[in-house]
Amino acid sequence: MPRILVVDDAAVDRRLIGGLLERRGDFTVQYAAHGMEALAMMAQFAPDVVLTDVTMPVMDGLELVTAMRVHFPSVPVILITAHGSEALAIEALERGAASYVPKSRLAGKLLATIDEVISIAQASRSHQQLLRCLDEGNFRFTLDNEPALIDALVDYVQKLIEGMGLCDFTARLRVGLALKEALLNAMFHGNLQITREEIEAVQDHLIAESEPSLVELRREQAPYRDRKIHVEVRLSRQEIRMVVRDDGPGFDVSKLPAPGDPAALQGDKGRGLGLIRTFMDEVTFNAAGNEITLVKRCA
Repeated sequence: MPRILVVDDAAVDRRLIGGLLERRGDFTVQYAAHGMEALAMMAQFAPDVVLTDVTMPVMDGLELVTAMRVHFPSVPVILITAHGSEALAIEALERGAASYVPKSRLAGKLLATIDEVISIAQASRSHQQLLRCLDEGNFRFTLDNEPALIDALVDYVQKLIEGMGLCDFTARLRVGLALKEALLNAMFHGNLQITREEIEAVQDHLIAESEPSLVELRREQAPYRDRKIHVEVRLSRQEIRMVVRDDGPGFDVSKLPAPGDPAALQGDKGRGLGLIRTFMDEVTFNAAGNEITLVKRCA
């Protein structure tokens, strides 16, 4: 049962977040009023994920993220941001936070973000003795628009990175999250051309089990059914280079917000690109807007 440590000085917000978590029934939840108290609880409670507010007394969220990176690097931190704190979210991601969730979207985003971070973190921890003799690798994949393939590929790439010892746990987690965002964008927005408005309208039925979902319907229709996701992963002792290309029509890359602009974190599309740009050392698009290159340099 995953253990979640919630850090927030406001009792009302702790109850709100705790209610969302405890409603699921499969989380063990503990609470701290500030970063210093959270650090003191780490050894005894040993959480799988820390959820923290930004503004707190004694030790705020940014200071906690920094301390966690030093003392507990294998425990991911998810930041909870208030409206207008996008710049702080960028700084927290740069300091080592795994992700963030706006307070205004806790009900719709919190549980999914926790599940994503935990799944990637656990997959990364479970393969520490692989591929130590591999010095360089070049891998190419051609994926159908099957959501299950995305997690499988992210897991595989993280195993390769970990096995080669290219970076620490936090950096691997960030590479995995960035790659997953790029793959999801290639599938949903690129190949299947599902807009943000359509995703929000049918959010609970994108990948349904009891009836044909929007994804399944698009996958059976022309021209979407013949489109693929093309992925190239190059690993060396110097860098991790990942190229993700879809067969969709692309988009106007000149309309993208500038890197580091707090506006880049607004909206689902901006959030994904904001995470990618913050986590990777270099991010570029081709002229057509249907290919993204992600580069992480190895220390």
